[in-house]
Amino acid sequence: MPSAGLPRAPSAGDEVWVARYLLERTAENYGLAIEWHPNTLGDTDWNGSGMHANFFNTVMCEAGKQDVFTKICEQSGKKVKRHISVYGAHNHQRLTGKHETQSINQFSYGVSDLGAPIRIPVSTVEDGWKGQRLKDRRPASNADPYKVAAIVKTTKEAA
Repeated sequence: MPSAGLPRAPSAGDEVWVARYLLERTAENYGLAIEWHPNTLGDTDWNGSGMHANFFNTVMCEAGKQDVFTKICEQSGKKVKRHISVYGAHNHQRLTGKHETQSINQFSYGVSDLGAPIRIPVSTVEDGWKGQRLKDRRPASNADPYKVAAIVKTTKEAA
C-alpha cells in the first residue's frame, strides 16, 4: 500500500486526460488542432512525440537502494511485450533506434541514458536513490495513461 501523499496511477491518468482536454480546447480557440500520432513526420530526422512516464513506489521511496531500482529495471526488461502492447498506436514509427530512442524490439536501462527505454535520472543517483524515480521513455504521445500504468504491476512484481 503506497504511503500517504504518493500519487496513484489512476489519478495520474486523470490528470493526463484533463491536460489533454485543456490543450485541445485551448488549441481550438486559436484555430489549431492537436495531433497525437507519435510520429507525424514519418521517416525523417525527428524522434517523434512521446509521453514519458516517471514512476516510483513506496519501496523505491523508503528503501532507496540501488539494487531495488536494478530489480525493477530488470523486471521491466522481462515485460517488454506487456508494456509495448499498451504504450500507444504506431509507436514502432517512433521507437526506431534513431534520435534518442532505442528500437522497439530492444531493451536496456541506464543512468542519464537518453537512448535507453528506462532512464535512471542522474539526480536519482546523486540524491542517493531514496525517494527517487525512474523514467519509462517508451510510451507514445497517443498512449492511454491508464494503460501505461502497466508499469505499476511490473514494479510490484520486482519487489
